[in-house]
Amino acid sequence: MKKVALERVLQSLEAVPSPRPDIEQYPTPAALAAEVAYIAHGKGDLAGCRVLDAGCGNGVLGIAAKLLGAAEVVGVDIDPLAIQVAERNAHRAKVEIEWRHADVRSVAGPFDTVLMNPPFGSQTKHADLPFLDTALSVARVVYSFHNGVTEDFVRRRIESRGGRVTDRLAYEFPLPRTFRFHRQESRPVPVVLFRAQTTKG
Repeated sequence: MKKVALERVLQSLEAVPSPRPDIEQYPTPAALAAEVAYIAHGKGDLAGCRVLDAGCGNGVLGIAAKLLGAAEVVGVDIDPLAIQVAERNAHRAKVEIEWRHADVRSVAGPFDTVLMNPPFGSQTKHADLPFLDTALSVARVVYSFHNGVTEDFVRRRIESRGGRVTDRLAYEFPLPRTFRFHRQESRPVPVVLFRAQTTKG
């Protein structure tokens, strides 16, 4: 599937209708989901692989992985409504994915690859760390979005857990007005995508 076709499919997916501010439930834009999936595919981290979509939300990253040839995809989210939406989206995209309503800390591997857009920690400090620590412990390769201002901290965390950052890409994440405390209709947030290889890789 070409990137433009993948992005078109991802843009058609249903969003989680009532995002929760306590878990920073912001959707991953279709263009960025397609981008990270294509990067992972190009590096041999999707085709034939077992992939985890941690904090899956509406399932956009997991669905992208499956459409690009992942052998098995597991999506995990603590929000049962998000899991229901992800199930409908997988059906719409005609892919088979295992969706689990669970805390990410309960996930056991092994996985080949993790794709995730965890909470940035704006509401709860270091809310991304359970996701990052779990991902590094269960997979050989981790792709993870993080707030750009936390880049140095996240890099040190990866290295302290035995990981090694192999790639780093900078983006602007369009943050729409989702919650009542947001004052702007939309604002760009500097985001860093890390690819980290673990001791299992």
